[in-house]
Amino acid sequence: MLPEFTTWERAGHPARTPAADGVDRAGKAGPGTATRGKDEALAPEALNGLPVTVSALWLLCAAGWAAVLVGLRRNVHGPARGPVLFAHTAAPAAVVLLFSLIGFGSLYATIALAAEWWALLLVTGFRPERLLSTGGLGRLAAWATVAGAATLATTRFVFHI
Repeated sequence: MLPEFTTWERAGHPARTPAADGVDRAGKAGPGTATRGKDEALAPEALNGLPVTVSALWLLCAAGWAAVLVGLRRNVHGPARGPVLFAHTAAPAAVVLLFSLIGFGSLYATIALAAEWWALLLVTGFRPERLLSTGGLGRLAAWATVAGAATLATTRFVFHI
């Protein structure tokens, strides 16, 4: 009698063994077998299941936001101070909400925000009020270019594109 081949084997792939299906030779699933789930060790690059890259990105985003906040609090005076600080404080939640509404996740929003804030700090020399007060269109264009390049580079790094 001829052996029965599955579609998988007809396609040229090796025969599946019980160990490849996550079952040991005794027919039990558990530690030491190819099971997926709570018995597997986390990847060494993960912190409690969260990739280190994402954690670092969140830290960079928070640090950039805080640095821009410090720069705005220190250098913006007069009647514009209140609205500027309110807009900066509301920006993270608003951007994450916007990205959620248009179908992207919060990771894309975090990448964009981190890139924009660090680009703003680099272009203005850690004085964010310079972007509009003394910068003109040249500084605004430089900020947009640096932010776009940083967003593209970070997205490719995080998503391995």
